[in-house]
Amino acid sequence: MLINTLKTLFNRDLNKLIIEVKQYKSEADIWKINGQINNSAGNLCLHLVGNLNTYIGKELGKTGYLRNRESEFSSKDIPRLQLIQMVENTIEMINQTLDHFDENLLEAEYPILVLDNKTSTEFFLVHLTTHLAYHLGQVNYHRRLLEK
Repeated sequence: MLINTLKTLFNRDLNKLIIEVKQYKSEADIWKINGQINNSAGNLCLHLVGNLNTYIGKELGKTGYLRNRESEFSSKDIPRLQLIQMVENTIEMINQTLDHFDENLLEAEYPILVLDNKTSTEFFLVHLTTHLAYHLGQVNYHRRLLEK
């Protein structure tokens, strides 16, 4: 049951991320930073793609994904359609991984230490949904702030 809930939340919020990226009037605005805003919407998208592909794809789905976290925040001017494709690919990866994930393993310890303490896989997957929602809110705020 939790797996279906997680899939629903990941799909909902990643699809909202795509909608947010599409709503930028100017593609260049996706990459703007302003004042105290240190991360552009584009960099937040790259960060979410890297994060989810690492912690769900690589660790649980055994996809072999190699993360370059630094480039998630340093890359610039990736075309909107390419960003959207990356998010769509992430949605597909999450669905495939969770469709084949043994729900009995949710109680097991997550394979690697990411947070301050060891956690169950269940806890870490829920954490990933809140991490996604947090950054989705930042993207929404970024878009509305720049396009007053």
